[in-house]
Amino acid sequence: MPDSAELLWGAVGDISRFAALLTMAELGLADHLADGPLGAGELAGRCGAHAPSLRRVLRELAAMGLVGRAGADAYELTEKGAALRSGTPGSVRSSIRMLGEEGFWYAMGMLPATVRDGGSAFVKRYGHLYDHLAANPALSGMFNDYMSGRAVPITEGLPAAYDFSAARTLVDVAGGQGHILATVLGANPHMRGVLFDLEHVVDGARRTLAAAGLADRSEVVAGDFFSGVPAGADVYLLASVLHNWDDEDAVTILRNVRAAMDPGGRVLVIEVVLPDGDEPHLGKDIDMRMLAFFDGGTERGRAEYAALLDRAGLALTAVAALGSGASLVEAERR
Repeated sequence: MPDSAELLWGAVGDISRFAALLTMAELGLADHLADGPLGAGELAGRCGAHAPSLRRVLRELAAMGLVGRAGADAYELTEKGAALRSGTPGSVRSSIRMLGEEGFWYAMGMLPATVRDGGSAFVKRYGHLYDHLAANPALSGMFNDYMSGRAVPITEGLPAAYDFSAARTLVDVAGGQGHILATVLGANPHMRGVLFDLEHVVDGARRTLAAAGLADRSEVVAGDFFSGVPAGADVYLLASVLHNWDDEDAVTILRNVRAAMDPGGRVLVIEVVLPDGDEPHLGKDIDMRMLAFFDGGTERGRAEYAALLDRAGLALTAVAALGSGASLVEAERR
């Protein structure tokens, strides 16, 4: 088979494999198999599935290495498949369920229509993603788990990638569940932190910071960054924020941060910074999701971030690599 055909059919196969993976996550197969092998019929009974259909999915999951044969009609969980268990460190079950949610499937399947029209088909049907999440608490919970899971390698690398020794207060703008702020404060006991996010998000952040023993060094504030952000800090962090917005909105957010920061303060932007060339890159994959879900959301290259910062009265001073393909962009007042 020519290389081009192999690539194309491989992408087609990825859809089928993800559907099997989603079925495993939705039905909780890893949880049911956690205590040992089960026959396909018994497993179907436990998860409320049609046994003949489940056998076909298990066959695909076994080919993927997520389960293994344990007899003629029985399967066991593999080490790779254990990442689909609920409530375990590093679990990706909620993330997979989130990516397979009805609206997400619709958004990606309607990408051709989005490209033809220039506006997100998802937004036309469901509204802005964050409004959709706010109106659906269960979906919002899965999304928060998904974002927290994505943030783990980035979070772990941040304290080593940036010197916070001179910082007094960090404001984490749209800080989500608070995992990044908790990690930075934990590694820098001299600092205080403020987590700023929408009203329906901040309760989870309070729990995260309290569980980390950081309630006395942190504050959680609800609000809208288009109206303003908490003032008086010397470091402002925007992690996976700017890529959700078009250039005009991104500049507005950055200008509000600039207006709030102390003289001599710094802005830290965590995003996947696209390379200049045509080589494969995680950011190009993510950009297809940004195109599908947002009107104007986009991944950007270094020069594009420099231009946004400049329009907001800021100057890019450094770019450092973090985990999972993300980069840390530092800026200061021009």
